[in-house]
Amino acid sequence: MGTATLTIDRDAIAANWRALDAASDRTTETAAVVKANGYGLGIAEVGQCLARAGARKFFVALTEEGKELRKAIGAGPEISVLSGHMDGDAPLLRDYELTPMLNSAEQMVRHRGHLPGKPFGVQLDSGMNRLGIEPADWAALRPGLLKESPRLLMSHLACADEPDHPQNQAQLRAFREMTDGIDVPRSLSATGGTLLGPDYHFDLTRPGVGLYGGAPFMDAKPVVQLSLPVIQIRDLAPGESVGYGAAWVAERPSKIATLAAGYADGLIRAMSGRATLWAGDQPCPLAGRVSMDLLTVDVTDLDHSPAHLDLLCPHQGVDALAEVAGTIGYEILTSLGGRYDRVWIGEAA
Repeated sequence: MGTATLTIDRDAIAANWRALDAASDRTTETAAVVKANGYGLGIAEVGQCLARAGARKFFVALTEEGKELRKAIGAGPEISVLSGHMDGDAPLLRDYELTPMLNSAEQMVRHRGHLPGKPFGVQLDSGMNRLGIEPADWAALRPGLLKESPRLLMSHLACADEPDHPQNQAQLRAFREMTDGIDVPRSLSATGGTLLGPDYHFDLTRPGVGLYGGAPFMDAKPVVQLSLPVIQIRDLAPGESVGYGAAWVAERPSKIATLAAGYADGLIRAMSGRATLWAGDQPCPLAGRVSMDLLTVDVTDLDHSPAHLDLLCPHQGVDALAEVAGTIGYEILTSLGGRYDRVWIGEAA
């Protein structure tokens, strides 16, 4: 088969959710963030897996994602939309029972006008300066919004993957100043914040990348394996080059395997000349540039002709691959393309 295989372990996703759920006490509920198509793996399968594991609250970025998730997991679980109530969102919010996290006075007015009496939450800006109502505006909007019984007050940490960063404490203080004394459930932490400890847990945590095996959850079980089929192996003499720009030149008699995947499949060009693939336990360096549909790999030191090589595997997880590519595990995961043959393993019952 000419298609690369992305193997996804349901049991690992479920185990990671349960482990992050256990990181807080029983007074704190654990949601699941499944935006960006379930971090690139498939929102329907991921959502169903997490629902079976026990998640009853989910977060997506956009209403369209919420629609796909609702169709997959059915009625019952709460699905919150982080972008809030955007213009034109009302039909999807209503028809698929989605809860917008309102980010501004404009969104508040829009929600009241289009979906009066329908559930909503409020996102507050505690110092990230990205989404959410700023403290001064919150002081003015708070009385009216609280009369309408929001489902949740939430904010987001900018530096939670750096436990000693002073902004964590600063945002915690700001969030408490905006919400202490209010009888509404609160949420501040995604994966990194969950690992910062009880002061950051409040009523709900919202793990995302840790569910999929990514840092900063270093105890996460690996979720994905990516195997790329070998199309052709050729012999090169010293001095011959490989690929665009003749960026790799053989210094010895070499065997080069051409693999069926490239940057069109989310294998970003920054991996060129830096990434390693694996034949079982043996590393094989990427030779030359990543192109749209192909990789070229030096397999000279193998004692056999491989049918496939692994890019994500027990020897190299998403964060290790991200490091050599100069990026983060989030980008590796969410860039995984639609051409892969996704194979789901495990029961996650």
